Amino acid sequence: MAESAACPAFQLGRPRYDQTSFLGRLRHFLDIIDPSTLFVSEKELKECVKLLDDYKHGTLPPGVCSDQLWEAQKIKQAIIHPDTGEKIFMPFRMSGYVPFGTPIWLNQSHNACVNYANRNATKPTPTSKFLQGYVGAVTSAVSIAVGLNVLIQKANKLSPATRMIIQRFVPFPAVASANICNVALMRHNELSEGIDVLDNNGSVVGSSKIAARHAIMETAFTRVVLPMPIFVLPPIIMSYLERLRFLQRNRRLMLPIHSVVCLVTFGLSLPVAISLFPQMAQIEVSRLEPEIAMATDCKVLTYNKGL
Repeated sequence: MAESAACPAFQLGRPRYDQTSFLGRLRHFLDIIDPSTLFVSEKELKECVKLLDDYKHGTLPPGVCSDQLWEAQKIKQAIIHPDTGEKIFMPFRMSGYVPFGTPIWLNQSHNACVNYANRNATKPTPTSKFLQGYVGAVTSAVSIAVGLNVLIQKANKLSPATRMIIQRFVPFPAVASANICNVALMRHNELSEGIDVLDNNGSVVGSSKIAARHAIMETAFTRVVLPMPIFVLPPIIMSYLERLRFLQRNRRLMLPIHSVVCLVTFGLSLPVAISLFPQMAQIEVSRLEPEIAMATDCKVLTYNKGL
């Protein structure tokens, strides 16, 4: 019984953990962003895919347990895009978001590539559309960052109280706004083309612009939540650490320790943010386009929100 509770029976294509609860989604996305999947070789990936194919066709070798199947599915989901079936370039996987994004986490160029690589890809995106979105996303984000720097520089001319408010509270809305622009522009093709919505059997019912709007809004909201802990926790933690005698005697360690604190905070905030919504989201048919409602008897349809 203990083993059964620890490792539920494997279900192909289904999450291991309950996606209707935040805790279940958090455990699921901790698997998806596991940095160890970045080191999976091509041979290991093929073995995982073959194992899942064998299970699908009923030709599974004897002795394979559910835990091995869950691990194989975890690796496949972390590396291969669910819509295209193609490998996501390693730096742009969600598992690479923290290790590759930390040195340049304000670099919206990296964010743009992550947003594009983890989009809903049920509709092809022409190269021209990708380039337009990329240029727009990076330009808008950099413009916001430059405007922030100008505002902070001008704050020196203001009263101490006003200057403190600007320096402490303006960075977060600036970064959040840049992240929203980045998501919207890198995935704007979904708004114009729509995304596939699926019935209970996984069959495509139609293409919905309304579902696309919901997917992008939910993803953008996660990018607003993502930087919150990074702006709040490191200053609080460092204010405590700076009072320690050890660090007062070794001031040169302040910068590396601050970097580690920011890295850990970033690593914790990512799974929390993307766990706010399930990746395979559901929407009532009554909220979708009339032609989709006429094409199915289902009350609820599913779509890939993206990450």
